Amino acid sequence: MQLGAIFPQTEIGADPAGVRDFAQAAEDLGYEHLLVFDHVLGADASKRDSWERPYSSVDTFHEPFVLFGYLGAITQKLEFVTGVLILSQRQTALVAKQAAEVDVLTGGRLRLGIGVGWNDVEYEGLNEDFSNRGRRSAEQIEVMRQLWTQDVVDFHGRYHNITHAGINPRPAKSIPVWPMELIGPKDTSPMALRRLSAAIPKEL
Repeated sequence: MQLGAIFPQTEIGADPAGVRDFAQAAEDLGYEHLLVFDHVLGADASKRDSWERPYSSVDTFHEPFVLFGYLGAITQKLEFVTGVLILSQRQTALVAKQAAEVDVLTGGRLRLGIGVGWNDVEYEGLNEDFSNRGRRSAEQIEVMRQLWTQDVVDFHGRYHNITHAGINPRPAKSIPVWPMELIGPKDTSPMALRRLSAAIPKEL
Protein backbone atom coordinates (compact mmCIF):
# COMPACT_ATOMS: atom_id res chain seq x y z
CA MET A 1 0.00 0.00 0.00
CA GLN A 2 1.19 3.49 -0.85
CA LEU A 3 0.22 6.49 1.23
CA GLY A 4 0.07 10.01 -0.12
CA ALA A 5 -0.74 13.48 1.14
CA ILE A 6 -3.13 16.03 -0.36
CA PHE A 7 -1.64 19.45 -0.94
CA PRO A 8 -3.88 21.98 0.85
CA GLN A 9 -4.41 24.23 -2.15
CA THR A 10 -7.10 26.53 -0.80
CA GLU A 11 -5.69 26.66 2.74
CA ILE A 12 -1.92 27.03 2.32
CA GLY A 13 -1.81 30.49 0.81
CA ALA A 14 0.92 32.00 -1.38
CA ASP A 15 3.91 31.99 1.00
CA PRO A 16 6.61 29.90 -0.72
CA ALA A 17 8.10 28.95 2.64
CA GLY A 18 4.81 27.38 3.70
CA VAL A 19 4.59 25.46 0.42
CA ARG A 20 8.16 24.23 0.86
CA ASP A 21 7.70 23.22 4.48
CA PHE A 22 4.53 21.25 3.75
CA ALA A 23 6.08 19.24 0.92
CA GLN A 24 9.30 18.52 2.79
CA ALA A 25 7.38 17.51 5.91
CA ALA A 26 5.23 15.12 3.86
CA GLU A 27 8.35 13.51 2.42
CA ASP A 28 10.07 13.32 5.82
CA LEU A 29 6.99 11.61 7.29
CA GLY A 30 7.23 8.89 4.65
CA TYR A 31 4.39 9.87 2.33
CA GLU A 32 5.08 8.62 -1.17
CA HIS A 33 3.15 11.11 -3.26
CA LEU A 34 1.63 14.56 -3.10
CA LEU A 35 -1.70 15.15 -4.84
CA VAL A 36 -2.43 18.62 -6.18
CA PHE A 37 -5.75 20.06 -7.38
CA ASP A 38 -6.09 22.34 -10.41
CA HIS A 39 -8.08 25.46 -11.25
CA VAL A 40 -6.89 28.27 -13.51
CA LEU A 41 -9.73 30.75 -13.03
CA GLY A 42 -12.20 31.30 -10.24
CA ALA A 43 -15.58 32.91 -10.81
CA ASP A 44 -16.70 35.99 -8.89
CA ALA A 45 -19.74 34.53 -7.12
CA SER A 46 -21.12 37.99 -6.32
CA LYS A 47 -21.62 38.69 -10.03
CA ARG A 48 -23.69 35.57 -10.68
CA ASP A 49 -27.35 34.98 -9.89
CA SER A 50 -26.51 31.64 -8.31
CA TRP A 51 -23.18 29.97 -7.67
CA GLU A 52 -23.45 26.62 -5.93
CA ARG A 53 -19.98 25.42 -6.83
CA PRO A 54 -17.26 24.54 -4.33
CA TYR A 55 -14.70 27.16 -5.42
CA SER A 56 -14.71 30.78 -6.54
CA SER A 57 -12.27 33.62 -7.19
CA VAL A 58 -11.45 33.90 -3.47
CA ASP A 59 -9.89 30.41 -3.37
CA THR A 60 -6.14 29.95 -3.88
CA PHE A 61 -4.89 27.43 -6.46
CA HIS A 62 -1.23 27.06 -7.33
CA GLU A 63 -0.52 26.11 -10.96
CA PRO A 64 0.43 22.39 -10.88
CA PHE A 65 3.35 22.28 -13.34
CA VAL A 66 5.05 25.37 -11.92
CA LEU A 67 4.45 24.06 -8.41
CA PHE A 68 5.94 20.66 -9.29
CA GLY A 69 9.01 22.32 -10.78
CA TYR A 70 9.54 24.15 -7.49
CA LEU A 71 8.85 21.13 -5.29
CA GLY A 72 10.95 18.83 -7.45
CA ALA A 73 14.02 20.91 -6.64
CA ILE A 74 13.50 20.75 -2.87
CA THR A 75 12.47 17.10 -2.44
CA GLN A 76 14.18 13.83 -3.27
CA LYS A 77 11.64 11.00 -3.57
CA LEU A 78 8.15 12.48 -3.39
CA GLU A 79 6.00 11.64 -6.42
CA PHE A 80 3.83 14.43 -7.83
CA VAL A 81 0.23 13.71 -8.85
CA THR A 82 -2.44 15.94 -10.34
CA GLY A 83 -5.89 15.21 -9.04
CA VAL A 84 -7.06 16.34 -11.47
CA LEU A 85 -5.50 18.43 -14.22
CA ILE A 86 -8.33 19.76 -16.38
CA LEU A 87 -6.79 18.52 -19.61
CA SER A 88 -9.43 19.56 -22.13
CA GLN A 89 -9.22 23.26 -21.22
CA ARG A 90 -5.53 23.23 -22.20
CA GLN A 91 -3.56 22.95 -25.42
CA THR A 92 -2.52 19.32 -25.72
CA ALA A 93 1.00 19.74 -27.10
CA LEU A 94 1.78 22.32 -24.41
CA VAL A 95 0.60 19.97 -21.64
CA ALA A 96 2.73 17.18 -23.14
CA LYS A 97 5.74 19.51 -23.15
CA GLN A 98 5.19 20.78 -19.60
CA ALA A 99 4.58 17.29 -18.23
CA ALA A 100 7.67 15.92 -19.97
CA GLU A 101 9.79 18.73 -18.53
CA VAL A 102 8.55 18.10 -15.00
CA ASP A 103 9.15 14.37 -15.40
CA VAL A 104 12.69 14.88 -16.73
CA LEU A 105 13.72 17.37 -14.05
CA THR A 106 12.24 15.33 -11.19
CA GLY A 107 13.69 12.01 -12.33
CA GLY A 108 10.40 10.44 -13.38
CA ARG A 109 8.29 11.52 -10.41
CA LEU A 110 5.18 12.71 -12.26
CA ARG A 111 1.80 10.98 -12.47
CA LEU A 112 -0.83 12.81 -14.48
CA GLY A 113 -4.37 12.50 -13.21
CA ILE A 114 -6.66 14.15 -15.73
CA GLY A 115 -10.32 15.11 -15.95
CA VAL A 116 -12.79 17.20 -17.92
CA GLY A 117 -13.85 19.56 -15.14
CA TRP A 118 -17.08 21.37 -14.34
CA ASN A 119 -16.10 25.04 -14.45
CA ASP A 120 -17.32 26.56 -17.74
CA VAL A 121 -15.89 29.91 -16.59
CA GLU A 122 -12.40 28.50 -17.06
CA TYR A 123 -13.17 27.14 -20.51
CA GLU A 124 -14.50 30.53 -21.57
CA GLY A 125 -11.43 32.36 -20.25
CA LEU A 126 -9.05 29.87 -21.87
CA ASN A 127 -10.95 29.99 -25.18
CA GLU A 128 -11.76 26.27 -25.22
CA ASP A 129 -15.05 24.51 -25.97
CA PHE A 130 -16.86 23.30 -22.84
CA SER A 131 -19.44 21.27 -24.76
CA ASN A 132 -17.06 18.76 -26.38
CA ARG A 133 -14.52 18.46 -23.58
CA GLY A 134 -15.15 14.74 -23.01
CA ARG A 135 -14.78 13.81 -26.67
CA ARG A 136 -11.61 15.82 -27.04
CA SER A 137 -9.97 14.35 -23.95
CA ALA A 138 -9.66 10.85 -25.44
CA GLU A 139 -7.81 12.22 -28.46
CA GLN A 140 -5.68 14.41 -26.20
CA ILE A 141 -4.43 11.34 -24.33
CA GLU A 142 -3.51 9.67 -27.61
CA VAL A 143 -1.64 12.75 -28.82
CA MET A 144 0.29 13.10 -25.56
CA ARG A 145 1.33 9.45 -25.59
CA GLN A 146 2.70 9.81 -29.10
CA LEU A 147 4.59 13.00 -28.21
CA TRP A 148 6.12 11.32 -25.16
CA THR A 149 7.23 8.16 -26.95
CA GLN A 150 8.13 9.24 -30.50
CA ASP A 151 10.86 11.58 -31.70
CA VAL A 152 8.60 12.96 -34.42
CA VAL A 153 4.80 12.76 -34.56
CA ASP A 154 2.54 13.00 -37.60
CA PHE A 155 -1.00 13.09 -36.22
CA HIS A 156 -4.18 14.25 -37.91
CA GLY A 157 -7.32 13.63 -35.89
CA ARG A 158 -10.66 15.25 -35.24
CA TYR A 159 -9.27 17.94 -32.94
CA HIS A 160 -5.49 17.89 -33.45
CA ASN A 161 -3.09 18.35 -36.33
CA ILE A 162 0.64 17.83 -35.81
CA THR A 163 2.72 17.54 -38.97
CA HIS A 164 6.10 15.89 -38.48
CA ALA A 165 6.99 17.58 -35.20
CA GLY A 166 7.97 16.49 -31.70
CA ILE A 167 8.91 17.64 -28.22
CA ASN A 168 12.44 17.58 -26.83
CA PRO A 169 13.30 16.55 -24.20
CA ARG A 170 10.94 13.63 -23.92
CA PRO A 171 10.33 11.83 -20.60
CA ALA A 172 12.41 8.74 -19.90
CA LYS A 173 9.25 6.65 -20.25
CA SER A 174 5.61 7.37 -20.99
CA ILE A 175 4.12 9.31 -18.08
CA PRO A 176 1.32 7.47 -16.24
CA VAL A 177 -2.05 9.01 -17.13
CA TRP A 178 -4.95 8.38 -14.77
CA PRO A 179 -8.36 9.51 -16.12
CA MET A 180 -9.59 10.18 -12.60
CA GLU A 181 -12.84 11.99 -13.49
CA LEU A 182 -13.60 9.80 -16.47
CA ILE A 183 -14.13 6.41 -14.86
CA GLY A 184 -15.96 4.87 -11.96
CA PRO A 185 -19.42 3.65 -11.00
CA LYS A 186 -20.99 7.02 -11.85
CA ASP A 187 -19.53 7.15 -15.36
CA THR A 188 -19.60 3.88 -17.26
CA SER A 189 -20.99 5.24 -20.52
CA PRO A 190 -19.48 4.05 -23.82
CA MET A 191 -17.78 7.45 -24.22
CA ALA A 192 -16.20 7.24 -20.77
CA LEU A 193 -15.01 3.71 -21.43
CA ARG A 194 -13.42 4.84 -24.70
CA ARG A 195 -11.57 7.57 -22.81
CA LEU A 196 -10.39 4.99 -20.30
CA SER A 197 -9.20 2.74 -23.13
CA ALA A 198 -7.24 5.62 -24.62
CA ALA A 199 -5.48 6.19 -21.29
CA ILE A 200 -4.20 2.61 -20.99
CA PRO A 201 -0.77 2.20 -22.62
CA LYS A 202 -0.80 -0.16 -25.60
CA GLU A 203 1.99 -2.25 -24.09
CA LEU A 204 -0.06 -3.26 -21.02
